[in-house]
Amino acid sequence: MNIFVARLNYDTRESDLQYAFEEFGAVDSAKIIMDRDTGRSKGFGFVEMPDDEEARAAINALNEQDLDGRSIVVKEAEPRGNRGGGRY
Repeated sequence: MNIFVARLNYDTRESDLQYAFEEFGAVDSAKIIMDRDTGRSKGFGFVEMPDDEEARAAINALNEQDLDGRSIVVKEAEPRGNRGGGRY
């Protein structure tokens, strides 16, 4: 399952994110989205977990919890076409 993580501390590293989710099961990848111009974190990222049950447990446990001093938002990622908004 692909998990969306928002409101990350700008200093949070991908390894920190992966470590937080590994408490609930295997993590295939943890990616923080970076601004291509500044190289700075955009404050959100994605975590991929192969087991949906473990992923749901992580979402339920970590949503609105503190990570590096920020209360993070954790939910199942929506496919790109279903996010709404955006440019036309």
